[in-house]
Amino acid sequence: MFRSVLVANRGEIAQRILKALQELGIRSVAVFSEADRDSPHLEWADDAICIGGSRSGESYLNMDAVIQAALLSDCQAVHPGFGFLAENALFAAMCGQAKLTFIGPSPAAIRDMGVKASARETMRAVGLEPIPGSKGIVRTLAAAREVAASMGYPVLLKASAGGGGRGMRVAEDEAGLSTAFSQARMESEKAFGNADLYLEKFIRGGRHIEFQILADVYGNAVHLGERECSVQRNHQKLVEESPSPVVSAKQRAEVGARVAAAVAKIGYTNAGTVEFLRDTDGTLYFMEMNTRLQVEHPVTEMVTGFDIVKEQIAIAANRKLSISQDNVKMTGHAIEVRINAEDPAENFRPTPGEIRVFAPPAEGDGVRVDTHVRPGTVVPPFYDSMIAKLICRGPDRASTIEKTVEALHDFRIEGVKSTIPIHLEILASEEFRSGAYDTRLVASLLEKNGVD
Repeated sequence: MFRSVLVANRGEIAQRILKALQELGIRSVAVFSEADRDSPHLEWADDAICIGGSRSGESYLNMDAVIQAALLSDCQAVHPGFGFLAENALFAAMCGQAKLTFIGPSPAAIRDMGVKASARETMRAVGLEPIPGSKGIVRTLAAAREVAASMGYPVLLKASAGGGGRGMRVAEDEAGLSTAFSQARMESEKAFGNADLYLEKFIRGGRHIEFQILADVYGNAVHLGERECSVQRNHQKLVEESPSPVVSAKQRAEVGARVAAAVAKIGYTNAGTVEFLRDTDGTLYFMEMNTRLQVEHPVTEMVTGFDIVKEQIAIAANRKLSISQDNVKMTGHAIEVRINAEDPAENFRPTPGEIRVFAPPAEGDGVRVDTHVRPGTVVPPFYDSMIAKLICRGPDRASTIEKTVEALHDFRIEGVKSTIPIHLEILASEEFRSGAYDTRLVASLLEKNGVD
């Protein structure tokens, strides 16, 4: 096992990893920006190093600074968490060149899965059927028109080099394809430095289903069941649950086995998430693979009992998986809500500032709060606005919804606006409670509230 690990992240996820390292008896080093100098998560680290200015490019995205911090503090490995450098193949390669273990997949795997168009074909070859669409990049409007005409409208243009909803446009017909193509290319170039697009059939009423996987360097791979991530705003997840209310035990076993076999065939290692779009007929189409720890990993931990972060660390240290598929059992139901410093009534405008009151519900009895925040913590304007994750588990879905609602009512945050009101509205909606919702749920609720 490692002697010392640097955590190349901030906030809630940095604290989550630091806690796991502490429990494993591994010395930890945190890095921080000038804006995070007083962040409470630093208290969980054995050592902390400032790596630059407040903006991400000056600190958390500064690969040379992160690696120098790891070397100067005598670390053997780097855990990137999620976001920032977590899916940066160059950074993973630079870690290797510096003789640091990157706690994640290989640079080649990050690169191959990061190019979405080629990832579709890679996964098709190992048994996961993607959403009907182009075979690779559509480089011209004429090519996009040809593919769209062959499959029928509506179609979805997507950035090949990125995700998170950027570089995505829906075209309802041929007349709208020209505008959608130029807008998607422009946004993709701006966001990812790569204007390449691919095209898929747009599935209305689809649901976002993802399978958590773990794979070691010895060819062993397991899946830990699925998460339902269809409660989204602009392709950004707000609420996740496990198991999905629309995936049967039979489909879970069949698709999960194919997923585990697929990642083993491509030689993938460490944690990852294979994402699907569920059509209205129940078919699960491969969308993409995220080569990192997911924000929503706690719902899987709550229903399986496995610590995914500790497994990541052990895999990176060349340990065999401690988990076999036979001992993966999903028990009960779990729901996670992401609490951001944003104002849902103002189109989710970020609300940075000092959190004067922060009183989360008591943990225990199926309630978990992942956060780095306490009263007096300042939410800086430079980064993602998530300040906490509330995860609740119960014996069944109905009781878990009620437990989550109760915990949200008990959650007090003052000084900044938060997304708690929209979470309560989502959980109270007939669509969510029945389980008969899709990716359009949040948009419909916001429309009722007069929010664009």
